[in-house]
Amino acid sequence: MESPDSVVGVGRSPEAIRSPEGQLSPFEWYAEMRQETPVHFDEQRETWDVFRYEDVERVLKDHDTFTANRAFEADESSNDGDDDSPMLQTMITTDPPTQTRLRGFVDDRFQPGAIREYQPRVETVTEDLLDDLEDENSFDFVDEFAIPLPVIVIAELLGISADRRDQFKEWSDALVARPEDDTPEEIERVQREQKEAQRAMGRFFAELLEERDGGDGDDLITLAANAEELSRGEQIGFCMLLLLAGNITTTNLLTNAIWSVEEHGLTGAIRTGDVDHTQAIEETLRYRSPIQSLKRIAVEDVELHGQRIQAGDVLTLWLGAANRDPEIFDAAEEFRPERRPNRHMAFGTGVHFCLGAHLARMEADVALDRLFDRFDRLDADLSDLEPLSALYGLESLPCEVSRNA
Repeated sequence: MESPDSVVGVGRSPEAIRSPEGQLSPFEWYAEMRQETPVHFDEQRETWDVFRYEDVERVLKDHDTFTANRAFEADESSNDGDDDSPMLQTMITTDPPTQTRLRGFVDDRFQPGAIREYQPRVETVTEDLLDDLEDENSFDFVDEFAIPLPVIVIAELLGISADRRDQFKEWSDALVARPEDDTPEEIERVQREQKEAQRAMGRFFAELLEERDGGDGDDLITLAANAEELSRGEQIGFCMLLLLAGNITTTNLLTNAIWSVEEHGLTGAIRTGDVDHTQAIEETLRYRSPIQSLKRIAVEDVELHGQRIQAGDVLTLWLGAANRDPEIFDAAEEFRPERRPNRHMAFGTGVHFCLGAHLARMEADVALDRLFDRFDRLDADLSDLEPLSALYGLESLPCEVSRNA
């Protein structure tokens, strides 16, 4: 999945949804803004907030007018893994032709055919995690399943040991963190921790890339190390992005899926096959998108929904609001797994459509299939939910289970 805006700098939530309740359920605010001010300038955050589907889609598809490129793009000559910039240059912070070059060398590894070949390994990892829970009658779905599954998968694809998954999560959490308040001290703290995490990840991958340069392995680090069209800094940025985006967003997809089906009383229907779990995943992507917003920058003066956007202005595109636009989706505020077509933009659209979309869908499909095959009861406790400080998901999701005979 494409990474959130906070990966490339400290982002602040709008005041209207800054509370824990607002973070868990920003959807009333989305509806109000879609109706009253669908393109709105937030002076406090110095960004244009964009809420309607057609406007979000227009911006994402027009990379010539609305760039993903960051003003603080890292200098390739100094990208040695010790860079002080908020994020190295990657395929999500550039536009064609640079973005095409950064993505093209690995694109075929994430196409449906290649992902299908890897599915048996994902099934094995899933079964192993469920085996570890064999004697448990209750567990935290986030910590004991939704976090380790995608971390192990992306680590194996990169060719690194998943034994360091606690370290990977620590880095990932730091890079997507948001300030808890608007004080200069808090913003400086988050920025400092982001830079420290980036430097540590950069050094980690720089050493691995150096070791595998010229090697003949099939892992993605070796593939990147031997991609002559990429500088070493770009190779580091690729590895960092894959580790980050390949685990934290899929964790939230898995968590949000269980949250949504449990909230709507559909767990039993999915277990019996009366509700297709694959369609439930697609509806989760629409209904509770793991990434609620993306950023773009206007490269020229342009009008958007009657508002004059000036060159250099930042736009925050609310995917979560677009995915509930009643102009596009019937009963948009309802969770309907049978929804077809389901034109959600959880994976973005245009040239930056998520590289890992097929992998995320496959992981979620396998996970839900095996979960409901293993357990004849899976009851999630939704009584005291705590939102993540970044992205859209939960800190924990306690579950009680019983097993099929």
